[in-house]
Amino acid sequence: MDRIRIVGGRRLTGTIPISGAKNATLPLMIASLLTDQTLILDNVPRLADVALLERILGNHGVDIMVSGKRSGETADHGQTLHISAAHIVDTTAPYELVSRMRASFWVLAPLVARMGQARVSLPGGCAIGTRPVDLLIMAMERLGAQIEIDRGYAVARAPRGLRGAEIVFPKVTVGGTHTAIMAATLAAGTTVIENAAREPEIADVADCLNKMGARISGAGTQRIVVEGVARLGGARHAVLPDRIETGTYAMAVAMAGGDILLQNARPELLQAALDVLQQAGAMVTATNQGIRVARNGGALAPVEVTTAPFPAFPTDLQAQLMALMTRARGTSHIVETVFENRFMHVQELVRLGARIHLQGERATIEGVERLKGAPVMATDLRASVSLVIAALAAEGETIVNRVYHLDRGFERLEDKLGRCGAEIERLSG
Repeated sequence: MDRIRIVGGRRLTGTIPISGAKNATLPLMIASLLTDQTLILDNVPRLADVALLERILGNHGVDIMVSGKRSGETADHGQTLHISAAHIVDTTAPYELVSRMRASFWVLAPLVARMGQARVSLPGGCAIGTRPVDLLIMAMERLGAQIEIDRGYAVARAPRGLRGAEIVFPKVTVGGTHTAIMAATLAAGTTVIENAAREPEIADVADCLNKMGARISGAGTQRIVVEGVARLGGARHAVLPDRIETGTYAMAVAMAGGDILLQNARPELLQAALDVLQQAGAMVTATNQGIRVARNGGALAPVEVTTAPFPAFPTDLQAQLMALMTRARGTSHIVETVFENRFMHVQELVRLGARIHLQGERATIEGVERLKGAPVMATDLRASVSLVIAALAAEGETIVNRVYHLDRGFERLEDKLGRCGAEIERLSG
């Protein structure tokens, strides 16, 4: 199993290209099930989750071709996928595939919308109500699908097709919003989605669906209106840049010190996080090429942050910010309101010398003068990269184990940091 070795104390200077957003790529790939025409996606990141979803879609009969390398291209250019769901041969998404990635449950919506039926495994280890798929199911039922839970599978039927309806989410849900939009594109009549998620990835998927012939308005706001159409066609769409990768490398620069251009990054996608970084003492400047982040010797200031749905501070940057605040001069507070059990990285940061106290959903971080390298274990995707950030400023060597978590959401992380001066390498086996 691969590990990453980091020797701290190196400043970061140079350019880091920002990849396409994982959280947009996955629903965009799933949306290909809505049409028998080819969907071409540009700027697709090379990630373990993308490869897994290719397998899941292939199980349904979807053909995916990756464009060959072009003259002048480097590994920094995203992939181009040609996705064809001309013939869906299987409407079952089995447990052994869905259990490895929660977002794959979303195939339920396009399969029912286009084929009138689907049998999709519930996500592994997930009771209905935890990181809730119940809201996704509620949305589908509002659109006329009949759904029962049978031996760990959601079995959905809509033999006469879906019909437009009003969907009011009791809480903001990204997965529920993606599901509702995809299903509603082929539903007869008008669908109104209230309390919709406002994340940029929602708007990106809606933009692509509109290119395919959908009639969606209001994506990116709390109220989305979808006028159903009889069929969707093919389209070409470039995935927007990854705001979580952007924020992660911005915090890495703030932690290690230096001056980095985050190429292709868009500040409006993560303004709340950039504001927090500036409060902490980093210099953040928008340029025509992306976002420049620098910290040149000044001490880090403590911050107080509460995670919340977009446009507030994202939960997917909470672990990275906590790592940064371990070196702040003073006491910081982070309140996690989006996901339970999202403080699993705390004990590993403590192994590096951090002082963190947990009380329910609130973490209190007392900044320390120095961190010291140690072996640590990644527990999930965002937790794993928080350990990398801490290691960049730790004295001596840190070994991060279980880096397969990193490969799910960060493309060539050790290469991108290494080219900017970090002493970092992947150890195989």
